[in-house]
Amino acid sequence: MSSHKIKNISIFRAVSTLSRPIADSTHQLKEIAFYVVEAEDESGCSGQGYLLAFHYSRNAIEGALKDLRAFVLERGYEAHETLRIRQDWEAESEYFGKGGINMNAGAVLNVALWDLRAWILNVPVYKLLGSNITRIPVYGSGGWISYTEKELVDEVLDYKKRGFKAVKVKVGSGDLERDLERLKACRAALGPEVRIMMDANQALKCSEALELSERAKDIGIYWFEEPVANTEFDSYQILRQKCGIALAMGEREYDTQALRALIARNALDLWQPDLIRQGGVEGWRDSAALADAYGIPVLPHYYRDYDVELLCTVKHPAGAESFDWIDSIIDTPLRIEDGFAYPREGAGWGFRFKEQALSEIS
Repeated sequence: MSSHKIKNISIFRAVSTLSRPIADSTHQLKEIAFYVVEAEDESGCSGQGYLLAFHYSRNAIEGALKDLRAFVLERGYEAHETLRIRQDWEAESEYFGKGGINMNAGAVLNVALWDLRAWILNVPVYKLLGSNITRIPVYGSGGWISYTEKELVDEVLDYKKRGFKAVKVKVGSGDLERDLERLKACRAALGPEVRIMMDANQALKCSEALELSERAKDIGIYWFEEPVANTEFDSYQILRQKCGIALAMGEREYDTQALRALIARNALDLWQPDLIRQGGVEGWRDSAALADAYGIPVLPHYYRDYDVELLCTVKHPAGAESFDWIDSIIDTPLRIEDGFAYPREGAGWGFRFKEQALSEIS
């Protein structure tokens, strides 16, 4: 009988072919880069997971991944022991806090191990977990503050041409009139049939978010993401009562504490768990289950190529955020048609990074 003890963990860095400087209301992003972890068991099967890293904290991220690799290999875990690994790693790294870089490192390995487990069984992850539906609405994301108005309109029109039914635009530039003009330009270009959402990346005060919401009413905004700081729960409560637009948040959270606080205040419409910040598959699903228990649809942050499969396993999936950043450096891009994404039918997550795109970290 084959052994599925974890034998090796490899760490790689990759850069998107679409990499270029971009900016939202709070960050200047110099590079679209990733870390890829590959876990191999004693039978020779392997699985991959990836982490969006941009240009940030290379030494810290690589150090955490190397520390995790040594920790896991020294203890001889089996590939299926994802929960045990998470608990042990959290205990090991608790001195520096359970959130942050160590959580991210553990999560990317968790994602790789779920890929490995499903490869061993030769099934897609969504079938391994138990599925509810087999297609998920997607929206085109981007709309960066750093774009000119022409670049912004070109992007949203490209999404429309490709069949997307919704797009998201960044706001919070520091100039309310500019934010409104950008939203109006998108509406004029897209017409009434494409939904527009806006994302402030926590840049606004509650009063500013209320003013923007009021003045954007005629544009028709489907939902408003992270209007204020993720810790300002009372502001979310005020905004939900007064702004007239559905509120979305969750991408900054490393657990369900913010979700619980917002549920208690009846202050949230859409929950946006980040697969990596939530610690991996189990953490993501725990948070989705809590949101579902209160009738809050799940609308995850960024990790489309994992989220589509995970959303197929929950009761109330609102949709997935779509970027094309990894498409050119993986072997099987996600199928997206008429505004819906379809889970891959290959084993595991159904895709692998191309070898030529990976630079190994020793």
